[in-house]
Amino acid sequence: MMELSVLEPIDYLLIGHLTVDLTPNGMRIGGSVTYSALLAQALGLRVGVITSWGSEIPLGPLKSVPMINYPVDHSTTFENIYTANGRIQKLYTVASRLEYYHIPETWRKAEIVHLAPVAQEVEPTLVRNFSTSLIGVTPQGWMRGWDEDGLVRSSEWPEARFVLERCGAAVVSLEDVDGDENRIEEMAAACRVLAVTEGADGARVFWNGDVRRFRPPSVDVVDPTGAGDIFASAFFIRLYTTRDPWEAARFATQVASISVTRPGLQGIPTPEEIHESTVEVF
Repeated sequence: MMELSVLEPIDYLLIGHLTVDLTPNGMRIGGSVTYSALLAQALGLRVGVITSWGSEIPLGPLKSVPMINYPVDHSTTFENIYTANGRIQKLYTVASRLEYYHIPETWRKAEIVHLAPVAQEVEPTLVRNFSTSLIGVTPQGWMRGWDEDGLVRSSEWPEARFVLERCGAAVVSLEDVDGDENRIEEMAAACRVLAVTEGADGARVFWNGDVRRFRPPSVDVVDPTGAGDIFASAFFIRLYTTRDPWEAARFATQVASISVTRPGLQGIPTPEEIHESTVEVF
């Protein structure tokens, strides 16, 4: 764990687990906070991460991101198995729960706070804090359950209305809700701004009783891993700077489309790529 005395103020606070992802090519680092933190850093923001992680594998590019880690023996560990009938996801271990007292005072004043659970590890009542921040939520980890064998499935999210009514914006994927349009409508009714990502079809944004669709540019897809997290981070940042959800979605769609052209963390867009395809935002 980093010494609190050396912590500097940050612009973008992320709360959620770094994960170990088991792949046919071995273990790699994952989790929403991983992709979102590196994208925010590429956009020039001062980033901080609150997590619980077992340090089984090197942090790689995340070494440059200030991090408060509450260590455990085993990180939250997922395996994705792709079949002809779709993806099967397994969850083998879950690291420690993350609560408000884990966050140092200096970081509680971040302009943007991103709650990014992957396995129900982020305390939902955190959304009651950070009254001066834009609170962005990617709730996929609150919408997952798993059985005794670790088989992951969609689950109910009892705190949905409580969280959505108190955050500034939320980003979910169509996969998170198993394509349930009724559930999307319920979430949109409770949330100020809701973005729904749809993979290669882009995203929809619900705001102020209206909904608009944003199509991505045509690119050669190499690996879509992390694209939704990159979209979310770009969306929250652009929303904070412009207060315009339509512009935030346009920007995030462009940035996320860059990320799918390379595998894994190599897909994090560089500042130069972002500048060439969009505009500076911070």
